[in-house]
Parts: sequence; C-alpha cells; structure tokens
Amino acid sequence: MAYAATAEITPPVAAPRVLALQRALVWLAGAASAIVFIEPSPYEFVTLCAAVLFFATGLKLRIAFMPLLALLVLVNIGYSIGAIPLFGETDVLNWIMTSWYMAVTVIFFALVIAEDTPARLDMLRRGLVVGGMIASLAAIAGYFNLVPGGHDLLTLYERARGTFKDPNVLGAYLILPALFALQNVVTQRFAKASRNAIAFGIIALAILLAFSRAAWGGLILTAAFMLALMVLTSTSRAERSRIVVMATIAVVLGVLLVAVLLSFDSISEMFRQRASLEQSYDEGRFGRFGRHILGAEMALDLPFGIGPLQFHRYFPEDTHNSYLNAFMSGGWLSGICYPALVFLTVILGFRHVFVRVPWRGAYLAIFSAFLGTVGEGFVIDTDHWRHFWLMLGTMWGMIAAAQRYKTADGAAIAASETRR
Repeated sequence: MAYAATAEITPPVAAPRVLALQRALVWLAGAASAIVFIEPSPYEFVTLCAAVLFFATGLKLRIAFMPLLALLVLVNIGYSIGAIPLFGETDVLNWIMTSWYMAVTVIFFALVIAEDTPARLDMLRRGLVVGGMIASLAAIAGYFNLVPGGHDLLTLYERARGTFKDPNVLGAYLILPALFALQNVVTQRFAKASRNAIAFGIIALAILLAFSRAAWGGLILTAAFMLALMVLTSTSRAERSRIVVMATIAVVLGVLLVAVLLSFDSISEMFRQRASLEQSYDEGRFGRFGRHILGAEMALDLPFGIGPLQFHRYFPEDTHNSYLNAFMSGGWLSGICYPALVFLTVILGFRHVFVRVPWRGAYLAIFSAFLGTVGEGFVIDTDHWRHFWLMLGTMWGMIAAAQRYKTADGAAIAASETRR
C-alpha cells in the first residue's frame, strides 16, 4: 500500500507476484553489490538472474536512453579496438569483457528504475544499506581482529577493506549507504532515526578505518551537498529546521567519535600518515599528478591509445585518473565519449534536482554520491567500480521517470483547469 499512491506515475507492468519478485531482486542486487572480493562476485550472479527475469517479463527501451546506449557502445568499441593487439593476454581480455558487462548493467538499471520507480528505488535503497552494513561490519571485525583469521582476510596494509579487494573501493562504496542512513536520521521519527543513526555510525567508522583520503573527503562533501539540497528543496520550514539541527548534532557526534578513535595509538598513527597531503606516490615527475600530465601529452599523439592495462608499462604505476585512462585504454574515441557520458549525466542530474517527484529524497542521495565519485575519478581509477555504474544507470532511470512524471503531472493540471 505504501507504493500504491505513486503507482500511476510509473505503472507496474507485471502481475503482482512477478512484481514482488522483481522488487526483491532489486533489493538483492543492492545488497549483493557489497560482496565483490571474489570474481565473478555474487553481484554478477544476482544482476544476471535479475536481468533474465526482467527481460522475460518485459522491459521497455525508451528513446530517452538512446544517448546513454550510444555513448556506452562507443566507449567500449574504443576499448576493444585499443585491445586488439593484446587479446592474447588473459587479463586484458577479462578487462574488456568486464567493461562491456558494466555497460550492460547500466542499461539494465536504467530500464528497471524507469518503471515502478518509487517501489524499486526504495528496495534498492534498502538493499544498499544492508550491503553497506555487511561490508562495514566485516571491515570493523577485520580491523580489530574480532574474527579468527579475519585480520589478514579483511584488511590490507593495516587498512580495513571488508568484503572488497581494496580499502579505497570499500570507502567509496560506503558513501551512498551512509547518505541514505543520514537522510533518514534527519527526516524520520525518533525510532527510525535512532536505528539509522546507529547504521550511519557503523558505516562512518568503516570509512574511517579504510584510511582512504578520498572517501573521508567524499563523505563530508557529499553529505554536506545532499543536506544543502534537501534544505533548498524542502517545502516546509519545520522540515528545514529539523534537517539543520539534526545535521549539526550528527557533526558534533562525528567529531567526538573521531576524537575517541584517535586516542588509540595505532589508529592515530595511521590517520596521521594517511591525512598528510604529501604522499611519496603523489609527488615528483612520475608521481600521481606528474603521470597525469605526461599521460595527457601521450594521449594527444595516440589516436588508438596504448590499450587497457598498459599504462604501468610506461610509468611506475597506473593512471589513477579515469578520464585519462579512457584515452590511454581506448584512444580518442573512448577518451572523448567516456567523459561525455559522465558529464552529460551530471548536467542532466543538476537539471532534475528541483523536479518535485515522490522519490526526490533517493534522487538527491544518489546524485550526491554519484557526483562525488565523478570527482574522485580525477585521482583514482573508478571505471570498473560496480557501484559507480549502478549509480549511473539508476540516475538515467530516475531522470527518465521524472520526465514522464512531469508530463503526466502537467497533463493532469491542464485537464483540471479545463474542467473548471
């Protein structure tokens, strides 16, 4: 019944039992996205099964998704052309197949979220929060050695990684579940707000223990951005006041939590090392930012790039820049189309921030997290992060649904005025 009030906006297209199964699979995809330390991961199996079911029961490829589809195909054609001389290398072939798979998941989530939008978004949100809790609890348990043998399995270089291969990816993944939890803290009644405050605290602790500077900054900036958008889009003065007050309390409690944790010598020392802006791998001609400049110069002279996973053969490390990596891996075709895809989504995202749709809360959280990942792409390789492509597809699905909602809402207003 909670979803029935908005059913006419994006009407369900399946029988009730099939519809319930579809929504359950959306929840499961969100939850499974947290377990990716093995390949193929549970997330791959869940999305594959969900795709088979959804396509069997009907999905509509709308004209609004044609730019998305075209850019995804062009990006991966560029990657595939760049990899032709390297197809004998198993890791390169796997990289190309993964890229095409990620593109398929984008279209899948866009099609799924474009229909039955309020219900499916709610299930995706719930699943992502559960997944965030699973990954966070695993990370915390591993860091504090609460599980026999868990420290070696769930940490890397004394940094929590939980159910991910890399602490940086763990931290980045947890930002969206953290935003969902924070959103409920500042908007829901006491009981639900309290539960979400606990969830937010656990997730924030895992992000801290991942010791990822990008994740630390990402959480702070995206949370501030989301809360600012919530205040700007709120239609109630009381709601705006509650958001400001609860956000202030959350900041105070967060500072106290960090202060307590820094009283532990091991955490304090790692925090000091990671918080420093002067890292050896960032500095010098072949440091992170030096490689960006040298790689950009190379890209201008290589229309077909150097192929996927080849950058480290020219420089000490990988690109650590998703946009430069697109040029290096797929030449000018991928190098132009990948940023075009990302920033077109950002532009469309900003254009729909103030559209009054029933799922605006979820929209603001996902858009904020997506924007943070877009920014993070300038300093790290995000182009194979599953949650990034999930958010990208979800953004397009929400935008398409909002367009239909605006059209339906405008038609309803016009009909009402005609009857008068």
